[in-house]
Amino acid sequence: MPMIRLTVPSGALTDEGRESVQRDLAAVLLRWGGAPDTAFFRAQAWSYLVELPDGAQTTAEDDASRFLVEVTVPRGALSERRKAGLVGDVTKAVLDAAGLPVDAALRVWVLVHEQPDGTWGADGSVIRHADLVALAKERKGQRTDA
Repeated sequence: MPMIRLTVPSGALTDEGRESVQRDLAAVLLRWGGAPDTAFFRAQAWSYLVELPDGAQTTAEDDASRFLVEVTVPRGALSERRKAGLVGDVTKAVLDAAGLPVDAALRVWVLVHEQPDGTWGADGSVIRHADLVALAKERKGQRTDA
C-alpha cells in the first residue's frame, strides 16, 4: 500500500500543522491513488513525519527550511495526471502545515518512488499491483467504517 514520508527541520511546522499534516498527506495520497475512502484503506496509507535536529538541513545559500516528501507507490498506480495532482496537493498541504505562502513552493520537493511489481510485500506475501486493484474494486462500495 502507499506510503508517504515528510522530512522537515525541527520547528518548521506550526503546532496545528504538526498535529494534522500526517493525516492530511495520507488523505491526499489515497485520493490521488484512487483508493476507496474506507477505514481499511485509510489504515493502509502510512504517513511518516521525520523531524531533523537543529542545524541538520541547510543549502549553500541560506538556512530557510526545506521540505522533502517521499511517496512510495506500486509502479503503475499513478498516471502522469495523478502524479501531477498528488505533487500539487502535497505541496499545498506542507506549505499550509508550515504556515508558508504559496510563493515558497520551491522549498517543497516531492519524490515519487514507484516500486516495481513483485517487490512489495505485506501479510507475509508478495503483493502485486493487480492484487491491490482487485482489492480496491472489491471494497469500493463497502462501508467498513460503520
